[in-house]
Amino acid sequence: MSTPMRPFDRRDFLRVSALAGGGMLLGTLVDFSRVDVLGAAEPAGEFEPNAFIRISSAGVITILAKNPEVGQGVRTMLPMLVAEELDVAWQQVTVEQAMSDETKYGRQVAGGSTSTPTNWEPLRRAGAAGRQMLIAAAAATWNVPAGECSTEAGVVHHRTSRRRATYGELAAKAATMPAPALNTVPLKDPKDFKIIGKSIPGVDNLKIVTGKPLFGIDVTVPGMRYAVFEKSPVFGAKVASANVDEVKGLPGVQQAFVVEGSSNLSGLVPGVAIVADSWWAARSARRRLRVTWEQHATAQQSSAGFQAKAKEFFAGAPQSVARRDGDVAAAYAGAAKVVAAEYEYPFLAHAPLEPQNCTARFADGKMEIWAPTQAPQGGRQLVAQTLGLKPEDISIHIVRGGGGFGRRLANDYMVEAAWIARQAGVPVKLVWTREDDMQHDFYRPSGYHKLKGAVDANGRITAWENHFATFGDGQRFAQAASISPNEFPISFIPNVLFGVSQMPLGVPTGFLRAPTSNAIAFVYQSFIDELALAAGRDPLQFRLDLLSQVGAVPASQGNPASPVDAARMRGVLELVAEKAGWGKRTLPKGQGMGIGMHFSHRGYFAEVVEVNVSPRGEVKIVKVWVAGDVGSQIINPSGAMAQVQGSVLDGIAEAMKQEITIEGGKAVQSNFDDFELLRITEVPPVEVHFRTTEFPPTGMGEPALPPVIPALTNAIFQATGKRIRSLPLARHDLSWG
Repeated sequence: MSTPMRPFDRRDFLRVSALAGGGMLLGTLVDFSRVDVLGAAEPAGEFEPNAFIRISSAGVITILAKNPEVGQGVRTMLPMLVAEELDVAWQQVTVEQAMSDETKYGRQVAGGSTSTPTNWEPLRRAGAAGRQMLIAAAAATWNVPAGECSTEAGVVHHRTSRRRATYGELAAKAATMPAPALNTVPLKDPKDFKIIGKSIPGVDNLKIVTGKPLFGIDVTVPGMRYAVFEKSPVFGAKVASANVDEVKGLPGVQQAFVVEGSSNLSGLVPGVAIVADSWWAARSARRRLRVTWEQHATAQQSSAGFQAKAKEFFAGAPQSVARRDGDVAAAYAGAAKVVAAEYEYPFLAHAPLEPQNCTARFADGKMEIWAPTQAPQGGRQLVAQTLGLKPEDISIHIVRGGGGFGRRLANDYMVEAAWIARQAGVPVKLVWTREDDMQHDFYRPSGYHKLKGAVDANGRITAWENHFATFGDGQRFAQAASISPNEFPISFIPNVLFGVSQMPLGVPTGFLRAPTSNAIAFVYQSFIDELALAAGRDPLQFRLDLLSQVGAVPASQGNPASPVDAARMRGVLELVAEKAGWGKRTLPKGQGMGIGMHFSHRGYFAEVVEVNVSPRGEVKIVKVWVAGDVGSQIINPSGAMAQVQGSVLDGIAEAMKQEITIEGGKAVQSNFDDFELLRITEVPPVEVHFRTTEFPPTGMGEPALPPVIPALTNAIFQATGKRIRSLPLARHDLSWG
């Protein structure tokens, strides 16, 4: 379930101020950080008074989009919440991107599918409070009770006297009215919604399809120069020597210098910067750059070495036990069937279509930055710490990103641009190449699992054991390299042993769309299928029965409550099975249907994939069916559909083709020729259905991705009899016959 919204208190109220020429600015003091389930620190100070709504005397209604936009649709969706309760027509609204300022706007992050659950009520209340003040202004002007006034499409009506006034006409008066407490403003009944629940095109669509400047890579500022930054292929290695004097003399080059950097891979790493009159001049000079790099310990690391170390771990006991319930040895002894298997998955790059970039200008001790970042406040802190600046002396323009998928949560490109701009003494736009982006990512970490499970004579899972080999220093996991010991289905099984072994890692890792879930769903949902086969059960019914086992373990055995709502998960399983016609057809050899489910980022999703595998092993995905439960309301159906379909296609691409191989401490793959995206001819139909429940609405950018990977691999097993226990599929010979 979603974390319930806290009650509003005296800190939460509306601030209003007048606009020159007769208008008003509206802004709430809702402390968004305190309703964020990720537990962000409370911003210092109070919100300033011009946060979300601006109404001019001419009737221009501007709503600010507070969060970064990287394709997930929040630049449209969040203003829809305000506009609905303000009671204006969407056609009347102009949307502007807010600057980075968490004292005004609350937490501004694109990550974790948090924008919907943390903004659903606060932004609606912001709009409703503005509407109430406009009604109060009209009532005072006409000397009538406010209860006799109503609103529609940016107009206040007094039906009895047939008087009407537009919001623009009332704006100046409204700015003088007492502000209501936000916990008292009435919200619309969902049956009266006119914007929420309607498919609204993205506010940037026209600019995108016509190629207008919009993204970070399009930013220009007066006097700007272009920068490139050469880093060691071996992560974190320092510069021993570089021919910077020679490079300085090349055409168009203004400056070239060594950046010492630090060993912190999340910050400013060592390298050589080149600043030139054009990006092509900078790029051409970079080809003439000759750098000798110091030796670095990470050069000893490789994907093959990580795999070998995992095998070594699996030959012994785990380094630590994260969870132990019941007695797995006794369960094995009394089992009808025992199944053992080893699974693994590779490092993955984020591969957004727009490579990393940032524009920075330093003057008079202040830094101004234009960045397509998912975490602007984190970028501000990183730049302040690295350059020794005060955070308040750093201003950040949030620019639309051409994809993020978690990559732009790291702000290494921002601190690089800021450092180069300050040292160069001119505004610079730093643009990475595709190779930079692929070989200096914060990768989804690889992982290794030794699994063992048991089923009894009734076909129920009685034991589950996982030895998880991953990365860390023994005290802390590498970023995104951990897995919850409560991950489904562990809390539904009476006898569990979950152990962990960690190995050191010098490769930077980070959060990829549906972090950790994008890997663990493949492993656990595939192994559930293996246990279903051992039990002689239908994979769908096996899952439904498993979900009924919740509460089977007494609390005295230390089994915590499952984070999964079994009824909601059963609901999406039953819905997707109905829509896909599960079990209604007998498929010939070479054709198969597979199912997968997963709960992540507050969303419940189940998916069915149908495949056709030729005798030569060529995989064609015939269709994907998706059922999701993200609560009581789909705010923007067209945006929601795009998110689900995009998630599914992302997952398919990851499963079929993608991996980053580490050799000698560096990434082997460098571009889309060896890290392939899904081709248009490979895209299957994706049929999406939503199950509405009474829970508060939650996010959609991530939870639809994890189930499609095991649904695909389980379908391939049904078609060929070949079980996929490692990714990508390109590693495997799937031929049959």
